[in-house]
Amino acid sequence: MNYTFSIPTIVALALLLSACGADKKKLQPDAPAVTVTLGGTKADNTSTTITASGKIEAENSANLSTRMMGFVTKVHVKVGQKVDAGQLLVSVNNSDLQAKKAQVEASILQAKAAYTSAKKDYDRFVVLFSQQSASQKELDDMTTRYEMAKAALEGARQMRNEVQAQFKYSNISAPFAGTVTNTFIKEGDMANPGMPLISLEGTSHFQVSAMVPESEITHIKNDMPVKVLVKSSNEELEGKVTEVSTSAKNTGGQYLVKINLKNQDNKVLSGMFVNVQFPIAKEKNTVVNDEEHVMVPESCLVHQGQLTGIYTVSANNTAILRWVRLGKSSGDHVMVLSGLNANEPYILSADGKLFNGVKVNIK
Repeated sequence: MNYTFSIPTIVALALLLSACGADKKKLQPDAPAVTVTLGGTKADNTSTTITASGKIEAENSANLSTRMMGFVTKVHVKVGQKVDAGQLLVSVNNSDLQAKKAQVEASILQAKAAYTSAKKDYDRFVVLFSQQSASQKELDDMTTRYEMAKAALEGARQMRNEVQAQFKYSNISAPFAGTVTNTFIKEGDMANPGMPLISLEGTSHFQVSAMVPESEITHIKNDMPVKVLVKSSNEELEGKVTEVSTSAKNTGGQYLVKINLKNQDNKVLSGMFVNVQFPIAKEKNTVVNDEEHVMVPESCLVHQGQLTGIYTVSANNTAILRWVRLGKSSGDHVMVLSGLNANEPYILSADGKLFNGVKVNIK
């Protein structure tokens, strides 16, 4: 069955539905006023902070390797184990060195015998020449023989020193006290020259490596006190800038800044990510980018999809959701770049649910 409606009928139906909706809206009770606390602090133009991301790392760290080739006979440590300076970490098979050492010792004995014989002949010819019983040529030949024997003995001794130095690379020891962070080999593996065997990090002191953009690196100086916020634990540490790189050639326009930590504890581990806050003092009556920005707590922001807003209060004491554009974070606060003016109050907290147009009572 088909129904056909005229235009006046459609208009009448629309008005009827609108009236029903209006009557339904009137039947809803007015929402109670929400008690709120306002915030609103003008940004300080005399001081600000620069925030940069960084990572905690050990001040002393090393990847230990060997200069010789051989099979690993024993790994004496495990990952996470604490070691002392000089403690044996890895042993590499040194049977080839043992054979070479025996050959060198034999060469030294042979060179000593040749040197002793040459020295006796030289001393005897010196006496004979003084008594005019030997010619100058005979003395010169004996002197040459003596010097050659002396040099051969010294060469054999230096070869022994070289072999003894190579023995140090067959027994890898800890250069400093620390913790084993990684082992790259196991017993039976072939160790090659330059190949890392053990990774070791010192535990006595940590530092932070942070990357700062070129627009802000000129504000950072050595010995500047900074605050370091550990992201995983929200713990705040104190630090001091010790190194400021003057080149960003190999870091993609970012400058490396190193910070020594002061009040570190056992909760701080190498590899943790942090935010570093650099305090920057600026002259009075100086406007940054011709704007004044407001720092607001992140807890008072409203997120809807990709939009971020903050509630303000109208002249009629109603809540108004204002969309804003955010800038850098500093601790639990974030900078509002646009959408909220300096000295303009915003709702810091509410005792009930906020929505656009709800009545509010200000504490």
